Amino acid sequence: MKKLLLHISLFFSLIGFSQNEQLAQYYYDKGDFEKAKISYEELLQSVPQNYQYFIRTIDCYQQLKQFDVAEKAIQTRLDKYRQSSLLVELGYNFKLQQQDEKAQKYFEQALAKIKSNPNEVYGIANSFEKKVLLDYALKAYQIAVQMQPNFNFNYQMGLLYGQLGNTDMMINTFLDEAFAHPESTILIQNQFSRFMTDEGDAGFSANLRKALITRTQKNQDVYWNQFLSWFYIQQKEFGKAFIQEKAIYKRNPESLNAILNLAQLTIEEKDDATAKTILGFVLENTTEIELLVQANSYLMQLKIDTTPEKDWSNLEMELSALVTKYGISPFTLSLQLMQAHFLTFNLKNPEAGKTIVRTALELPLNEYETAQVKMELADILLYEAKFNQALLYYTQIENDLKNDAVAHEASLKAAKTSYFKTDLEWALKQFKELKSASTQLIANDALEYFLLINDNTVADSTQVALKAFAKADYLGYQNRNQEAIQAFQAILKQYKGQEIEAVTLLRLGKLYEKTADFLLALGQYQNIIEQHSDGIYVDEALYFSAELYKNQLQLPEKAKPMYEKIIFNHQDSIYFVEARRKFRELRGDSNL
Repeated sequence: MKKLLLHISLFFSLIGFSQNEQLAQYYYDKGDFEKAKISYEELLQSVPQNYQYFIRTIDCYQQLKQFDVAEKAIQTRLDKYRQSSLLVELGYNFKLQQQDEKAQKYFEQALAKIKSNPNEVYGIANSFEKKVLLDYALKAYQIAVQMQPNFNFNYQMGLLYGQLGNTDMMINTFLDEAFAHPESTILIQNQFSRFMTDEGDAGFSANLRKALITRTQKNQDVYWNQFLSWFYIQQKEFGKAFIQEKAIYKRNPESLNAILNLAQLTIEEKDDATAKTILGFVLENTTEIELLVQANSYLMQLKIDTTPEKDWSNLEMELSALVTKYGISPFTLSLQLMQAHFLTFNLKNPEAGKTIVRTALELPLNEYETAQVKMELADILLYEAKFNQALLYYTQIENDLKNDAVAHEASLKAAKTSYFKTDLEWALKQFKELKSASTQLIANDALEYFLLINDNTVADSTQVALKAFAKADYLGYQNRNQEAIQAFQAILKQYKGQEIEAVTLLRLGKLYEKTADFLLALGQYQNIIEQHSDGIYVDEALYFSAELYKNQLQLPEKAKPMYEKIIFNHQDSIYFVEARRKFRELRGDSNL
């Protein structure tokens, strides 16, 4: 019984202690340092050895300008516990009072501690970093490495060089660390990516490229070719990345997977010419059926995306010949599904498409391959307006691959199915959940539809215009482009000046792009820019216009100001990073 009472007493004591800690944190976060000081003093009295409570107490003294009290408390603790990092705290306390000579004296004492015992570097360097005394933090690591060469603080020092603006030393330190410890490569590449994009350092990319090329020339290890390939991919210079990947393959011709992955990325970035070159290299250098099928699949998709409608029958024969050549098996699944999709959405023959897909379902497939096939079948059923049957298959995929990216894709398609059948209330609920999905593309897509439904429901509670818009969108899904264009034009005419006008112009623009009516597409985007400049679609209209001028109409001088407007007026746009890169490219920046 006594033990039980003791346990109960301890339990409630812990609860009370936890609540006191939360209260102290609350006052501190709120900026009420007088109350926070009292709370942390009480906590520190209960647990005197707790360093975090002590530091928070000192911080409260300093926020309240009680520097003498802080100095006395730090000195007392230093005398008692002999923690060398407290010398940094003492120095910082004097720095806050602008007594720089006294501050420097204590900082130098802290560094001297590392000279006598290199293990002290961990606490001392950490304290310097927390106080944003970066020069001293760097010195701390340098002294430790000098005293104990087995220590490795390259990553920490690289970060500090970057924060101090010494990007050349940052690059060299990070590259040394990456080569010595390849397992840290991704971590270091992430830091480089941040400087290439977020930091906007105009010369950083040029300096990094120069350092990588120098190392590639001096050291024949393929590691540097791989790193340089990564760099060119970040810069969207896929042709140069391919040169590095070829060099790697020629010295180690075991696998073409890296080159095939580069081809896929190049296709996604719409650099079709480079993609065809890469895929041609793959086809010339392999006899593996999986690689042959994959490369041919990518090439066929490129042809489907760029071939005019009058030549589609030739494409169907080419697809059929490839399937016949490599046979019906799990290895050729990508070709089979492509053929089914092409027959349905291009040649308007969903029955033939379903026959191919249902044959594929009988093959010995793994769960992801089965999900692929079911997804295509659901897409075809949706094409046929068999909404409930399509939803059934999308739901099966969601249940079979819970929390997987493929399941999220199925969830998005299920939400779009509800939207196409104008079950807008349910679709809105689904899009609301998906806009926080872990996959960025799915989250962005879901957010777009959520805003579309939500904003137009607020503007028109009857949802008449929105339902007409969803039906026009469905025609676009079915690849019935001219009918979709007519439907959107009717919406523009009937609901001119209403909330739905801007997004209707955007949809028309994309449809005109799809049908290669580029000037008409530009006209829709220009209407958004001029008449809906304060709306949520103006950044897309600017970016799509710039892309048309740059790529289709070959008028880069007209594309440049469009990209520039995104850079200066739409920093929160998902197109901001790409717009900045392409603007610099058109301007002729050397670091690109």
